Amino acid sequence: MGTLAGGSMMTDELRQEISLVKEKTKKPFCVNIPLLRPDAEELIDISIDGGANVIATSAGNPKKFTKKIKDAGLKVIHVSPNVKLAMKGAGAGVDALVSEGVEAGGHNGFDEITTMALVPQVVDKVDIPVIAAGGIADSRGFVAALALGAEGVQMGTRFVATFEAKAHKNFKDAILKATDNSTIITARTLGPTRCIKNALSEKILKAEKGGITTEELLEMIGEGRSRKAAVDGDCDEGTVYSGQIGGLINELRSSKEVIEDIIEGAKVLVKTLAK
Repeated sequence: MGTLAGGSMMTDELRQEISLVKEKTKKPFCVNIPLLRPDAEELIDISIDGGANVIATSAGNPKKFTKKIKDAGLKVIHVSPNVKLAMKGAGAGVDALVSEGVEAGGHNGFDEITTMALVPQVVDKVDIPVIAAGGIADSRGFVAALALGAEGVQMGTRFVATFEAKAHKNFKDAILKATDNSTIITARTLGPTRCIKNALSEKILKAEKGGITTEELLEMIGEGRSRKAAVDGDCDEGTVYSGQIGGLINELRSSKEVIEDIIEGAKVLVKTLAK
């Protein structure tokens, strides 16, 4: 299922993107909305009115909005970085959980728990479907996630490196050039963020080691760093979100090819493991 990154859009842009998705397909689609945004409820209303089928909430307590979303006939998936928050999400009535490990690109949990450790612990504590995220980009990661008890996977970095992704060519190239140790976590005092090492990340890390305050760090980073990289293509002064699995991705492919390769590869792997 495709997911619109509602958290990176303004209200009018989200309306336009939802409308475009509805024009292009009759299949279900999801909108991701970080609940820390002050306009989260407006984004939720736009998604409901626009005809989204699923809303994925993150970065906040879903309890405030879950009933409203479900009463409108949509499903709710909530992203959780640890067991406690996963259980809270399940208690709020969400339909499924994404358990995202620290390998993932973008914003991560303060506990920095890996996908391998997190997923089975969440699976054992909740009775709703769990989706694994973080460090998954091929059939091996998919099968491993199923073995851990997940019902499916969520992939971000792999789908950035596709022809269809709107990300700037420089952003995609940065992922294709990445190796196993190309990413780093910055801004631990604000909220851990995994990105590809560049001039900006070095500046942030240096400032953090120098004892910069949270307020000073916020001012130094400013706004729009993600957009600067993903849209404008400035991969030195912009934040290049990428998971650690970026080192596994060495070519652009179509989304169709990515999905088909994972499914076909998984079939072979399962047969091999069964011998």
